[in-house]
Amino acid sequence: MKINSLDLPENIIKFYIDSGIKELYPPQAEAVGKGLLSGKNILAAIPTASGKTLLAELAMLKSITNGGKTLYIVPLRALASEKYDRFREFAPLGVRTGISTGDFESKDEWLGINDIIVATSEKTDSLLRNETSWMKDITTIVVDEVHLLDSANRGPTLEITIAKLIKLNPGTQIIALSATVGNAQEVADWLGAELILSEWRPIELREGVFYGDAINFSDSQKSIRHATDDMAINLVLDTLGDGGQCLVFENSRRNCTGFAKAASRSVTKVLSVNEKAALNEIASNILDSGETETAQVLAKCVKGGAAFHHAGLNSDHRKLVEEGFRQNTIKIISSTPTLAAGLNLPARRVIIRNYKRYDPNFGMQPIPVLEYKQMAGRAGRPHLDPYGESVLLARSYDEFTYVLNHYVDSKAEDIWSKLGTENALRTHVLSTIVNGFASTREGLMEFIGLTFFAHQQETWSLKGVIDECLGFLIEHDMIIDDIGLRPTNLGKVISMMYIDPLSGSTLIDGLKNAGVITDLTLLHLVCSTPDMRQLYMRSSDYEWINDLVMAHSEEFAHIPSQYKAVDYEWFLGEVKTALLMLDWINEVPSDNITKKFGVGEGDIHAFSNTAEWLMHASAQHANLAGAKGADKAYELKKRIKYGASPELGKLVGIRNVGRVRARKLYDAGFKSEFDLKQANIAEISNIVGPKIAEKILTQLGVTVDNKTSGISVGSREIEHLITGQKTIDDF
Repeated sequence: MKINSLDLPENIIKFYIDSGIKELYPPQAEAVGKGLLSGKNILAAIPTASGKTLLAELAMLKSITNGGKTLYIVPLRALASEKYDRFREFAPLGVRTGISTGDFESKDEWLGINDIIVATSEKTDSLLRNETSWMKDITTIVVDEVHLLDSANRGPTLEITIAKLIKLNPGTQIIALSATVGNAQEVADWLGAELILSEWRPIELREGVFYGDAINFSDSQKSIRHATDDMAINLVLDTLGDGGQCLVFENSRRNCTGFAKAASRSVTKVLSVNEKAALNEIASNILDSGETETAQVLAKCVKGGAAFHHAGLNSDHRKLVEEGFRQNTIKIISSTPTLAAGLNLPARRVIIRNYKRYDPNFGMQPIPVLEYKQMAGRAGRPHLDPYGESVLLARSYDEFTYVLNHYVDSKAEDIWSKLGTENALRTHVLSTIVNGFASTREGLMEFIGLTFFAHQQETWSLKGVIDECLGFLIEHDMIIDDIGLRPTNLGKVISMMYIDPLSGSTLIDGLKNAGVITDLTLLHLVCSTPDMRQLYMRSSDYEWINDLVMAHSEEFAHIPSQYKAVDYEWFLGEVKTALLMLDWINEVPSDNITKKFGVGEGDIHAFSNTAEWLMHASAQHANLAGAKGADKAYELKKRIKYGASPELGKLVGIRNVGRVRARKLYDAGFKSEFDLKQANIAEISNIVGPKIAEKILTQLGVTVDNKTSGISVGSREIEHLITGQKTIDDF
């Protein structure tokens, strides 16, 4: 089907033709034939790189042409940024695009001026809870990675959010995009959607198993030269020799780093002088964007043409690695499976070095087939590679036959709703009542009937769980059950702030029970909520953390009995997490924190983001309940945001400064933007380096003369940086 035959305005047709898209892929043509452009709901369960995003774009642009507004829901912030950048390319068509991924308490009404709004599923849920007015104007909803309904963490929120959108906007077109799953028709039936189910790919995917110095495909073998003792590195070198790039999937961060270090020592030998120069530039930018040992290790790997990628890296490092790979400068990325969950980083060959992952309850367990298929689907760069290869590694003949049968020759599993537990339902039952989606027990059960869980199982099986949720909410004064189900003011605040009701009750009880309130008191309080991920206790942690608890016992709202071993161990994990945050706000160097607590720099930022949000909730709850600690909680919220002492407040928020450089500048006598603008660039360069000094002064409206190293105040300030107006980099 030709692109110029579609029922779309000429300027949209021309946009795609000019970008090189003149004909639809077979699955795309099938979707158009089944009503994609006429408002029909569509579920596209097709492989990676088969054009799912184009399907969404066509439906959205058609809706906008008809005066509509579209919402694009993604599971990850990084994926939201990627899609936002893509959809901004529609600006010449008069299409406005916005993004909303942060602040769960904000209505983001300003986003209503946009034609396309990109948001995570959690942010979409929070917009519904805060009754954002433009949500009622949505005419097309795209749900990317809808198979994540099967995720215990993200699935319940995604499922309830879809159900709310269906109830709020009946008749709205839904475009659901999915990996191929075993029960795609069941998901399509739930959504009332036409199913596009296909294994078609624009380039051939060859799935094989490496065993006996060769990749064994179903119909052939490919011998690999034994260049090193590591078969995965041999596969990497073979790929590079053929002009391709590699993604290597590992089962842990440590293994990711270890393999990248090993691979870089071999890859560097086959790089050209120009390639090494480009890699050195990326490595330099990595060192400028982080001051931890991990940054130094990553930079060293990148100089050799390899990189690692996982959630422990800070966001700047992940972006530098991703962009370097897209430009074919970095030749290999060693990653945890999160990279396969949505980011557009295909490669000639995907190597799955470990197909087992550690489960704390069962030890090392094989990954699901669906996860393997998603990783394998990253093989092959459209328009760049003649084919793609995914390769599993086998170390024995028995293992070879197992992975061949279990992964290469198998279909992905069915997906199942994960909504049926009190932990999953508690927050959604409250928000459903607060927002008026249900006002009686019968109405609540009727709303639950819209979910995927109800489509797969009988709704009555959830009645007991829902009764438990209602009992908890009534007991903790979040709802009233008299003439119907009504939220209290506390219930409304907890729902709007997007925290688990159990977190709300924990914060309020803790604030009321605390004797003295210190930084540690409040940090432990937020770290004791179910919304905060806990650090694991290592064998070396027990003695020093227990000693600290004994020395500061009066600073904890509650200490469980040591005789209740499970409760006390969990408590110690909470304390350990709180101590990490205490080091963060007290400006302990990130490198020291990562080593002391066994985390990555990205983890520190993830913990601080959650702690900042929960500390804000603590301040709000303290005010609402008339408890002490509100002022200190507000102060701590600001310190958590930047990981700094209060006196750095005027510096630490400046782009490219951060907590470490802010301290250096402050100690040198530069305590505000005004001080920096009056300074000589040479002075600033001596403190933070010439490259960073130029960036800082330029964004403050200072014109930097590179030839003379002189400065002059520009004719106008860069308004959004001075006033705090948000840009995409803030999300």
